[in-house]
Amino acid sequence: MTDAAATSSQTDSTRDLGPDPSLLLVDDDEAFVRRLAKAMEKRGFEPVIAQSVAEGKAAVSSHPPAFAVVDLRLEDGNGLDVVEDLRARRPDARIVVLTGYGAIATAVAAVKIGATDYLAKPADATDVTNALLARNDALPPPPENPMSADRVRWEHIQRIYELCDRNVSETARRLSMHRRTLQRILAKRSPR
Repeated sequence: MTDAAATSSQTDSTRDLGPDPSLLLVDDDEAFVRRLAKAMEKRGFEPVIAQSVAEGKAAVSSHPPAFAVVDLRLEDGNGLDVVEDLRARRPDARIVVLTGYGAIATAVAAVKIGATDYLAKPADATDVTNALLARNDALPPPPENPMSADRVRWEHIQRIYELCDRNVSETARRLSMHRRTLQRILAKRSPR
């Protein structure tokens, strides 16, 4: 790529960002968040790193960013607390929740409190950028590796289990399933 092409590409990226390219990255995996910050800086963002819920909330209160990428599970709490604070201080912020513990129930919770999108790790800088800059009316592209039918079934069972406050008997009743069958399913690892 020539210098002119690289400059043009970066200019196009910066134009898509709007007047405020501020980006908050909240993740307790130091190596990952530093790599992501460098990659996002190359795309025209101005990243600020926070490695805990407390640091994320402090960054939001001092300067609410236009964009944010927040890990769901952090050592000192839940990243959704940062999402709520940011949404309250800056309603127009584009927020992506990023997590290694992908489940439909957490995705729904994240979107309900104001996240723009939800990505499961491993997600690269291109995935994050696409999610942050996606238009609200545009449909996302279909996933390259969609969930298998077994995984969708497992996700549904996990969601009902969580909604029943992790009560196996109540979950089994609502799913019209024998309790022992449900216990076997819950004891297994999630399908790919």
